[in-house]
Amino acid sequence: MTEAFAPAKVNLTLHVTGLRDDGYHLLDSLVVFTSVGDRLTVEPAKELSLAATGPYAADVPLDESNLVLKAARMLGSSEGAKITLEKNLPVASGIGGGSSDAAAALRVLSSYWKAPLPDDISALGADVPVCMHGFPTRMSGIGEVLDSVPQLPLCWLVLVNPGVGVSTPAIFGQLSEKENRPMPEVLPDFGSCRDFAAWLGWMRNDLEAPAMRVQPVIATVLSALRAQKGCLLARMSGSGATCWGMFETEEQAQDAALSIAQDRQGWWCEATEVTPV
Repeated sequence: MTEAFAPAKVNLTLHVTGLRDDGYHLLDSLVVFTSVGDRLTVEPAKELSLAATGPYAADVPLDESNLVLKAARMLGSSEGAKITLEKNLPVASGIGGGSSDAAAALRVLSSYWKAPLPDDISALGADVPVCMHGFPTRMSGIGEVLDSVPQLPLCWLVLVNPGVGVSTPAIFGQLSEKENRPMPEVLPDFGSCRDFAAWLGWMRNDLEAPAMRVQPVIATVLSALRAQKGCLLARMSGSGATCWGMFETEEQAQDAALSIAQDRQGWWCEATEVTPV
């Protein structure tokens, strides 16, 4: 049996900088990955198949619409495999679960089948290329331009999802201004988590306000995070509804996650370390 980890992808910033003629939005985003995520296992089989386990297994489509199967087909192997997806991340929640699953499938099946990775994986989705990296990255264009960033300081995030789904097209449809300022051309070096959070406070997620209009509970999530002791900054990830709070220490993050989980039954809440470069 072969395993692969599919970490949650978190947008610490998400600046919408333009709109192409073909309808794709241009972005400028600082993306990080965490120590929580989904897990894939691959076992020998004559045919290719996909099964799901874990707390969000019921939300996973097991037909050809699943990005894991699409990624497997893209490798073009004639061999089979039994793929089991342990789905720990909420589905359609703004933390790249499906894209990260697809990237993990490409990595593990390429090794398992000894099949070369495709030259272009963008057909699987705009977030799949950055998820193939799996470390802090500046993502721009429509997701195809990936640049390294200065080493980030150790910091912890509390991820919270209130259990509501959001439609990414609907959120973009609510965006009144399509051409906003990008991040600075050169990102600074950060001496501490506190310095990093202070800089992030000057940045934005341009989809946060539209998402709150569609799902007002997102504002409640952000308020719950900001009320926690030690929270340096709270913001929504991607197009929502998952939000994050940044903390300097594991103890602060774990205490905050426990407090929110106790107060808000039914919310998904995890304390997680940001994976370093």
